[in-house]
Amino acid sequence: MMRTFSFKRAFSSPPTSNPNLLSSLQLNHLLQLCSNSKSLSPGKQLHQHIILCGLDRHPFMLTKLVQMYADCGDLGSARALFDELSQPNVFAWTAILGFCSRNGLSDECVRTYREMRLKGVPPDKYVFPKVFKACGQLLWFQVGIQVHKDVFVYGCEFDLQVCNSLIDMYSKSGDVGSGRRVFDEMVERDVLSWNSMISGYVCNGFLEFAVGLLDSMRTRGFEPDIVTWNTVMDAYCRMGICDEAWEIFEQIKEPNIISWTTLISGYSRIGNHEKSSWIFREMMSRRKVFPDLDSLASVLVSCRHLGALVLGREIHGYGIRTADPSSFYKSAGPALLTMYARCKRMQEAVNVFESMDRFDAVTWNAMILGFVDLGAGDLALECFSKMQRSGGIMNNQTTISTVLPACDLKSGKQIHAYVTKNSFSSVIPVWNALIHMYSKCGSIGTAYSIFSNMISRDIVSWNTMIGGFGMHGLGKSALQLLQDMNVSDIRPNSLTFTSALSACSHSGLVDEGVELFHSMTRDFGFTPGMEHFSCVVDLLARADRLEDAAGFVERMPVKPNKHIWSALLAACRDRQNVSVAKMAAGQLFQLEPENAGNYVTLSNIYARAGRWDDALVVRKQMEDTGLVKSSGYSWI
Repeated sequence: MMRTFSFKRAFSSPPTSNPNLLSSLQLNHLLQLCSNSKSLSPGKQLHQHIILCGLDRHPFMLTKLVQMYADCGDLGSARALFDELSQPNVFAWTAILGFCSRNGLSDECVRTYREMRLKGVPPDKYVFPKVFKACGQLLWFQVGIQVHKDVFVYGCEFDLQVCNSLIDMYSKSGDVGSGRRVFDEMVERDVLSWNSMISGYVCNGFLEFAVGLLDSMRTRGFEPDIVTWNTVMDAYCRMGICDEAWEIFEQIKEPNIISWTTLISGYSRIGNHEKSSWIFREMMSRRKVFPDLDSLASVLVSCRHLGALVLGREIHGYGIRTADPSSFYKSAGPALLTMYARCKRMQEAVNVFESMDRFDAVTWNAMILGFVDLGAGDLALECFSKMQRSGGIMNNQTTISTVLPACDLKSGKQIHAYVTKNSFSSVIPVWNALIHMYSKCGSIGTAYSIFSNMISRDIVSWNTMIGGFGMHGLGKSALQLLQDMNVSDIRPNSLTFTSALSACSHSGLVDEGVELFHSMTRDFGFTPGMEHFSCVVDLLARADRLEDAAGFVERMPVKPNKHIWSALLAACRDRQNVSVAKMAAGQLFQLEPENAGNYVTLSNIYARAGRWDDALVVRKQMEDTGLVKSSGYSWI
């Protein structure tokens, strides 16, 4: 209100020497007000007044007009006036550079800087951050290095904002080492400096360094802000230790939507979809922060894996009510479509497909994945064929990786030939999908040949090949591959050990599997998860060592869940071990008292052992609990 009042007063109080015209000082002041408030219409009125004053050819006033038009978003007028300047100074150039930087015209920003240098105008500390931002967005690393040299030439190497922008540019260009050197040589830092360096580490995969830098930041007396916390949370989530991110989240007084979305997507990526959806519901119940498109898309991924149709529909309704439908379907449409498909609601999946951009490969990829989730491989391949015939839609690596699981050996070989002929030779996910396809189709030799000839591999490559060997009962080959992996630069993860343990189980390598389990902690420093304990139980049970399996479960450092006890009970049913079955069923009665199947299984085990009285006791216990026998079980 005060700014508007001052603006009006300036117009209504002309200088005493001329009752009709404003002074240069007043015009300068009013132009600055227009720039600060992005008020284009009053700025144009001032421009007319300047013409009346005869000041429209004055270099100083022309420069102020260039700045005003650029700040108000009118590049055409700013450029036209700029071209009227015979020798534009650094302030005029900075105005044009600033507009380009703010509006994402990165290549234009760099071209303008080059033109400025050719004209012999020396840049200052306000110019460099805009150019470095453009170089970072364009990934023009070599150009950034040349501009960095100009920083030294013109004595700006110690300016805070210049250094911050340099860190960001180097980080986005993948040279986090140079960014760190700039950071270490800074004579002063602010919170943005620390945030830029931490973000650089996270974006380039140096997650432990990012977390370590947080400790250094606090030691140096800088208090992290919401950007710091969100970035470090992202680091922990990318490391797969989302519980650490959750602990940080609880320290934030007012988490924003990025804080919530980081947790939702983080837990979803590590497969903890229950926690991901719970966090989303918690965010909604607090009603302080409301979901954006990213958070909706992230939680829909969890809905797909959980088969949470009700929550998925609620999110669908919320999204089309609160967001532009085209934006909603572009962002969350793929996750929504695959969620409906996983829940066997194909008509709703098709409706989402129809609402999405049919000329975007992402739309088709989602539909193909939906059919794959349904187990409808023929429909997935038909959808893939329609995509090829549509014209104008290019396959990408996701298309190939998504359709390969639907292939039989014949169609898989055809896509393999397509991959070889086209530009996918260095795309690791495509080759990983080919390894999986050949493994499941029985061609383990071809799968291993592909793996061996890959120029580079990621963790998925190793896990897929280890899993393939396990699928074919080649446990020793799987263990050998794990050893080879250990001497490579790829560190095993949770899935690696699960695949290797499963391979031992399917190959009868009991002692080797138990030894591998113990080596997880001893040699790899890895804390076993519930899935690894479950693999060992299955390993021992398959070898008919049920007493050993029961002892293993009782010695577990964490409380066994229902899946562990269910695996043990199922093994007892197959091998008719009454004593272990009684123990496992007793635990399951406590963990899931409403599951009638556990009572039925124990009763059947008693009956086959001729212990009819015990079988009747279990049946009576089931009836007293109010359970109804599930169909498909027999009491005989």
